Amino acid sequence: MKPVDYQKNLQKIIEIREEIKNVHPFLEKIFPVAIVTDGSFFVFEFNPEERRFFLVRKFPAKMEIPESLRAAFPLDFYANRIACVVTPDVFDSLEDYTAVFHEFIHCQQWEICELKLKQRLKVAQEAVRRGDYMWELAYPFPYEDEVFSKAYSRFLKALEYGDSASVHRCRGQLRDTLGEKDFEYMVWQEWKEGFARYIENRIRKRLGLTENHSGLKKPFCRTTFYEGGARLIEFFIAKEPELSVNIEDLFNRMMYF
Repeated sequence: MKPVDYQKNLQKIIEIREEIKNVHPFLEKIFPVAIVTDGSFFVFEFNPEERRFFLVRKFPAKMEIPESLRAAFPLDFYANRIACVVTPDVFDSLEDYTAVFHEFIHCQQWEICELKLKQRLKVAQEAVRRGDYMWELAYPFPYEDEVFSKAYSRFLKALEYGDSASVHRCRGQLRDTLGEKDFEYMVWQEWKEGFARYIENRIRKRLGLTENHSGLKKPFCRTTFYEGGARLIEFFIAKEPELSVNIEDLFNRMMYF
């Protein structure tokens, strides 16, 4: 497809945003969308005055692009600006479009406090020293460790029932079970991906779609923290609604409670 052929798809993002923007204040902003196809990045920016996207940059992809890419990261050829980076199949269905808004939430996290928070984490600092820029995806977390698996299962169940005492007790058990870097990694994923899933599921509910609760089945994996984080965030926001926008404070609650 030629870039012009995506205009209808990109316009759909704007239409859906109008329907869901009052779900959360972070949905007010429309970030650049980079479509990766035919060996190139095609970067589109939203013009609020004309209420449409415009192609502003084409750049050859210098890395292997996975199928069904859904990501948010700064683009070095685009002045390191953050963008929602996707492959064209993100436009296949209304459900797929929710991934665009999931990634927009990550763009917001990046702009507000992501780098500041990473600088506090040993797990991130050590990865940077090693030149390991894929640590968020490939960190060797002990998901299949039986002690961890049982503790996290109890934690998920406590959140499901909204049992505050059990939630705090289970969190303490996880802190005692995991090493410092493993615990940091867990919290990072719960905050970053859990918050995006929390908003994504509110979007899905508004659009009449089935909520996304993947990651609950064993063996656990990184996606488990998406669900655990979303549940924990909902637990906190029910008590302190301001944490839904004060996301640095939200991270601190998740790390230290």
